[in-house]
Amino acid sequence: MTKRINIYQTQPEAFKGMFALEKFLTEGPLNKKQISLIKMRASQINGCAYCLAMHSKEALKAGESPERLHLLAAWKDSNEFINDEKVLLRMTEEITNIHENGLTEETYQIATELFETSSLISIIMAIATINSWNRIAISTRLEFNSSVT
Repeated sequence: MTKRINIYQTQPEAFKGMFALEKFLTEGPLNKKQISLIKMRASQINGCAYCLAMHSKEALKAGESPERLHLLAAWKDSNEFINDEKVLLRMTEEITNIHENGLTEETYQIATELFETSSLISIIMAIATINSWNRIAISTRLEFNSSVT
C-alpha cells in the first residue's frame, strides 16, 4: 500500500474543527460507553481499521466488555445490549448508511421517546463526527500505531 499524506503532520490546523466536535461530545450528555458504541459501529460499517483499533482500546478503558465489542456487529441478535443502546446503534447504522434510507422516521420517533433533545443532538453529532474521521483515515490510509494510545 502506498504511503499517503499525513494531514495532521502537514497541516494540523485542518483538524481544529474536528477536535472542537470531539470536545463538544466529551462535554455533552452521552457517556463514554455510548460514544464508544457509536464510534465502533460506524467504523465497522465503514471498514476503518485505524479507527477500530483506536476506539476498541478507548471502549475497553471506558469499561466496555470485550464480549460486547465482539458482539457489536451482531447487536440486533444479541441480548447484551439494552434498548437505548439498540436505538443508538440503529441510528448509527441508518445515518452511516445514509445513501440507503437515512435516519428513518420510525427510528427517529423511537429515539425522541428515549432520549432528551440534548442527547439526541449529541448522538447525531457523534455519528457525523466518526463518519468524518473514518473518511479521513481511510482516504489517507492512516496506519494505527498501538504505542500511540
